[in-house]
Amino acid sequence: MKQAEPISIFSYQAEGASIKNRITLQQNLFSFLLEGEKTVYYAGSTVSIIPGEFLLMAAGNCLMSEKIAADGGYYRSILIFFDNQLLADFFIRQPNLLHIQSGAIQEESILRFKQDAFLQNFISSLEHMLANSQSISANMQLLKLHELLLYLGENYPGQLQKLRAVSHETADDIIVRQAVNANIDHPVSVEDLAFLCNTSLSTFKRRFARTYGTSPSKWLLKKRMEKAAQLLKRGDQKPSEIYYELGYENLSSFIQSFKQVHGITPKQYQLNI
Repeated sequence: MKQAEPISIFSYQAEGASIKNRITLQQNLFSFLLEGEKTVYYAGSTVSIIPGEFLLMAAGNCLMSEKIAADGGYYRSILIFFDNQLLADFFIRQPNLLHIQSGAIQEESILRFKQDAFLQNFISSLEHMLANSQSISANMQLLKLHELLLYLGENYPGQLQKLRAVSHETADDIIVRQAVNANIDHPVSVEDLAFLCNTSLSTFKRRFARTYGTSPSKWLLKKRMEKAAQLLKRGDQKPSEIYYELGYENLSSFIQSFKQVHGITPKQYQLNI
């Protein structure tokens, strides 16, 4: 599967009375409604928008979306997909936007906005660029995203509270990925990774599952056995020479894990290569 671009902006158009989709968002999404109606169902809640409104939906949401075309017309929208890293980077570069009223931050994974005059002009600029070139350069897309986030941050401080909560969550996910990627080749435990992320074991496991879609123990087992297979394929090391490198204290535990993933022992695997 082709990896998604960090940001992509495009127009969407459909004809028909109603279109329903089940979606798992892999990236954050701004959805600007131009024509028709849109209803999103998620986690027991519902949010609807009409032209003049738009949504910001956080990555990782599992939702059902219903698009309803205008009478005798189309359903039209402009979509901005962008990854967690861009959202986290924005708040890192704009720390002044985080110095707002204190108190508990209300976390919401789907936010609704109304378009004011500036936002209407912003959307019109996107329509113009998409209509004339059919695509927008990567640099221009990034500029338009920052323009939008900066405007919302400065003019809708109440919503920024919720945006900040979403950003903190994505920043935590980034820390988990950084810790895992930096230590994937080292014999670290799940407890070690939780410590490196400066969080409790239960919190680390929850964030890990949100980021990778599985438990850290299962993910690490799979990755370590992939590395074990690569080492065994080289043929210059025996199972008894690599188990400690992979984070195992004894050979028997390594053999058991290898067989669990590959269905045969490390020795049998090496003989069958």
